[in-house]
Amino acid sequence: MYLIDTHTHIYLPEFDDDLSEIMERAGRKGIGDLLLPAIDRSTHEKMLLVEGQFKACKAMMGLHPCSVKEDWETELKVVRQYLDQRRFIAIGEIGLDFYWDKTYTDQQYNAFHRQLGWALEMGLPVSIHSRNATEECIGVVQQYKGLTGVFHCFSGTAEQAGKVMQAGLYLGIGGVLTFKNAGLDTVIAQVGLEKVVLETDAPYLAPVPFRGKRNEPAYTVLIAEKLAGLFNREVGEIAEITTENARQLFKL
Repeated sequence: MYLIDTHTHIYLPEFDDDLSEIMERAGRKGIGDLLLPAIDRSTHEKMLLVEGQFKACKAMMGLHPCSVKEDWETELKVVRQYLDQRRFIAIGEIGLDFYWDKTYTDQQYNAFHRQLGWALEMGLPVSIHSRNATEECIGVVQQYKGLTGVFHCFSGTAEQAGKVMQAGLYLGIGGVLTFKNAGLDTVIAQVGLEKVVLETDAPYLAPVPFRGKRNEPAYTVLIAEKLAGLFNREVGEIAEITTENARQLFKL
């Protein structure tokens, strides 16, 4: 079985003490590729260090919406410098986040549009963060033709999922699928697997039975198992479908 964790932050301090063991566990569970989304310049170098350390890791580059503050223009310049230096697997994670703070709403939109433009310019997929902003992010991507990418940690409605897929993007499905009252299982059962990729968002959003604890890439298999139960299919089939989706999207 070969699985791809399309969104994992294993370069964060939560993994400093046991990263080698984390990677070994992932390997034993069949996680063959781990895609690392960027956050901001405080973590770019650490992310690239981890990518260089482990062959399975592939880095994205971008500015996370929660890092869009007064210095967002400077942050974007740094992102662009990295993008001009080498090839990345995607531009991400980028998008909108209206959960904690709406102080920099206009700046978030500006940064999102700028990076979507770069993705089209460079022929790269995007990894979109849309916390408390799913409809707003859909509205933005609908303005662009030719975009590819994924709505990371998708937790919207079936109608919103349809709009995302119609726009040519995939649904990133992780631990929330296993949460009892989240309702995401019902949504995915309605829309099917054609545009689904797996992710953990480690160290966040660990699936049941590890909810509330540190997440890790090995738990990708628990998402595949949940989907297998949902669609009454073998977990190996789910792995094949979602892995092929990820390979197509990220040109792996």
